Amino acid sequence: MPTISQWRLRAAFAARLSHMYGQEVPAYTTLVDVSREVNEDVLRARGADAERLGSIGRVTAERHGAIRVGTPRELRQVTRVFAALGMHPVGFYDLREAAASAVPVISTAFRPVDGAELARNPFRVFTSMLTPADPRFFDAGLRSRLEAFLAGRELFPPELLTLADRAAAERALPDAEAERFLQLAVAAFELSAEPVDRAWYETLEKVSAVAADIGGVRSTHINHLTPRVLDIDELYRRMTDRGIQMIDTIQGPPAWQGPDVLLRQTSFRALAEPRAMRNPDGRVVSGTLRVRFGEVEARGIALTRQGRARYDELLGRIDEQAAQNPMEARGDIARAVWERHMPGSEEELAAGGLAFFTYRVTDDRPRDGSRPPTTLAELVRQGWVRAEPIVYEDFLPRSAAGIFQSNLSGDGTRDDGRQGAAYDADWLSGAIGRDVLDPFALYEEQQNRSLAQVARELDLPATLG
Repeated sequence: MPTISQWRLRAAFAARLSHMYGQEVPAYTTLVDVSREVNEDVLRARGADAERLGSIGRVTAERHGAIRVGTPRELRQVTRVFAALGMHPVGFYDLREAAASAVPVISTAFRPVDGAELARNPFRVFTSMLTPADPRFFDAGLRSRLEAFLAGRELFPPELLTLADRAAAERALPDAEAERFLQLAVAAFELSAEPVDRAWYETLEKVSAVAADIGGVRSTHINHLTPRVLDIDELYRRMTDRGIQMIDTIQGPPAWQGPDVLLRQTSFRALAEPRAMRNPDGRVVSGTLRVRFGEVEARGIALTRQGRARYDELLGRIDEQAAQNPMEARGDIARAVWERHMPGSEEELAAGGLAFFTYRVTDDRPRDGSRPPTTLAELVRQGWVRAEPIVYEDFLPRSAAGIFQSNLSGDGTRDDGRQGAAYDADWLSGAIGRDVLDPFALYEEQQNRSLAQVARELDLPATLG
């Protein structure tokens, strides 16, 4: 019997989701079209160098989605759906602490973790869960009402979860079951036509627009779907030229002449979408909600823990200088700080242990009978080994919070005089019944595997210094 493998299920799900979201949010289709145009222009201008962090085929097909759920039970269920697609929870993100306004969620990202799987289709979903137990946002009465509301809804039908469990166990589904799974999975993330209880939604919206989007409706939906672009600054200009209102900034590292690291993101502003609203008197009227936006990203090199500490330190310097010089453009400040304190080449990043690379023995290595050097730096310098940057596959809490904040209609409310509810990666692992993987460990494992292969091929010590 013909079957559909997990990676093909993942690719088909991403494609169908993209088609569905383009119908719901037409400006997203414009974003995808402009991203493709920019990528084609960059490829023509830069040639092979444009594909240093992924083939143009991968970059063009690449998407990340974002969804929001309300409870650990819902998060466990969505974990099962993504497990069917070969996607694992990676990283813990606390957007409550990363945002100045009220964003009462914690998050993880579901994605493939194997290099070959990422190359086939790197689809990932940034998944946020509401935190009703945090008293900074929800008093006891509102928490009780919110938890009761969330307990009474069903986001994922039992048939979908049964098929998901089968796909996860067997790593494939027969054709007919695969088609049914894809239909149910995409439908679970469509925008519902069910009328929104206006009074309840507005009650939550006073706390946080994000809380209202999660807990003010009886379904979930794709909040944004993100293509990947090779020149995000050029994309920002072209979208603006087309009359599409973008948020004020590009989140993440600044544009500069050195290597791209981590992740840069921006979006067009959330659009007012027509929604049916039920008034307290029971009448259903036409209204609008402004919660969904179009995000785009440019991915760089994955940084080590040491490199990430450097990144966070530089963000702090930029904040401090921007506060001291309010008339100076933040982008100019950031670029100057980067050029002073961030290594300007991949070689310097590698030598400083600041970024992750894979290493491979070169075909044109010395063939004069000489023994290779025993240190990694010399192997690379003398041409025995080539370093290839590992692309950053994950997210930045501050950048994600910045995108959320830029698309909110108001700051909401939070009582910072109260102690926040404690959440961390261990809590999240227990809540979903699966280990939330450490992204640094995944990159390090990938790098170490390549070094072990180099050592075997060149008959060197297993640990290269």
